[in-house]
Amino acid sequence: MASHSYGASLHPGAWWLWSLSLGTAATRTTNPLLLTLLITVSAYVVATRRPDTPWSRSYGAFVKLALAVLLIRLLFATILGSPIPGTHTLLTLPEVGLPAWAQGIRLGGEVTAEALTFALYDGLKLATLLICVGAANALANPSRLLKSLPGALYEMGVAVVVALTFAPHLIADVQRLRAARRLRGRPDKGVRGLLQVGLPVLEGALERSVSLAAAMDARGYGRTAQVPAAVRRTTAALTLGGLLGVCAGTYGLLTAEGAAYGIPVLLTGLAAALAGLRLGGRRSPRTRYRPDRWDVRAWLVVASGVAVAALLTLAAARNPAALHPGVVPLVAPTLPLRPAAAVLLGLLPAFVAPDPKEPS
Repeated sequence: MASHSYGASLHPGAWWLWSLSLGTAATRTTNPLLLTLLITVSAYVVATRRPDTPWSRSYGAFVKLALAVLLIRLLFATILGSPIPGTHTLLTLPEVGLPAWAQGIRLGGEVTAEALTFALYDGLKLATLLICVGAANALANPSRLLKSLPGALYEMGVAVVVALTFAPHLIADVQRLRAARRLRGRPDKGVRGLLQVGLPVLEGALERSVSLAAAMDARGYGRTAQVPAAVRRTTAALTLGGLLGVCAGTYGLLTAEGAAYGIPVLLTGLAAALAGLRLGGRRSPRTRYRPDRWDVRAWLVVASGVAVAALLTLAAARNPAALHPGVVPLVAPTLPLRPAAAVLLGLLPAFVAPDPKEPS
C-alpha cells in the first residue's frame, strides 16, 4: 500500500513551486474578484488532489489564519484610521487625544468607506498569499521534500520539515481531544475547556519532540563529514558573496538607475550561491532511497503556476487600473477577462496531477 501511494504522488517541489507562483500572482493585484478567483483555484486543486494524511489537513488552519489576518486588518483600519482620504463616512468613533510623541497616530475618529475598502483589498491580498502557502502544505509531503533538498540545506530543511509536520499533528490532537470531551458531555470551549484541552496537547507535543530527537540522534542526524579548511572557507565565501550579489542585483532591478547592472550582478550572485551550496553539500554525505522523479506531470504543474504569475505580472504592467481598482473615488471592481482566464490556468494540476486516492 505504501508503494502505491508513493508512486502515485507528485514531486513535492512541483507543488511548492505551483503554490508560490499563485502567491506571487496574488501580490500583483488588489482586485478582490481576481484574489477570490485565486483562492477558489487553490481550494479546488487541494480538494481534488489532497491525500488523506495528517499533514494534509492543515489547509483549513491556514484558511482560518487568513480570515483572522483580514479581520485584524479591518479592525486596525477602523480603530487607528487610515491615510486614505475619504468622503463617505460610515461611523464616527470617539477620538482619543494622544501625546505629542505619538504625532501621526490617530485613535478613533471618522471611519470612511474608502479607508475600509482599501484595508479590505490590502488584507485580502495577504490572506490569499497565506492560503496559497497553505495549499502547498496540504499537497506536498514534507518528508519527501526534505529528501530533495541539497546537502548544504539539509539541516535547515530538517528544522523546517519538523515544524511543518508538527503543526498538523497539533491540530489533529486538538480536534481529537475536543471530540472526546464532547462525547463525554464536557465543555470544550471557554477558558476552562481551552486549558483542559491545551495542556494534554502541549504534553503530547513535548513527548513527541523528545522521541523524535532521540530517533534522529540514533540515525545520525546532525553529524557532518570532515572537509579541508580551504573548502570550508571557499564555501563560506561563495555562499555569502553569492547572497550579497543576489541582493544587489535584485535592488538594481527594482531601481531605475540599476537596470544596466542588475541582471549581470543577479546572475553572478546566483551562480556563486549555487556553487557554494554544492561545495557545502560535502559536509553532509548521504544517500537517497528511491529519489523522487521530476516527470512530465511535475513540469506541467509548475508551468501552470508560473504562467499564472507571469501573465498577471504582465497584465499589471499593461493595465494597472483593472488589477488595482481605485478607492478614491470609490468604484466597484470589475473582473478583467484576460487576467481571469490566466488565473484559471492554475486549475491544470487538478487534471494532470495523479489522484492520491487511486492506486497506481
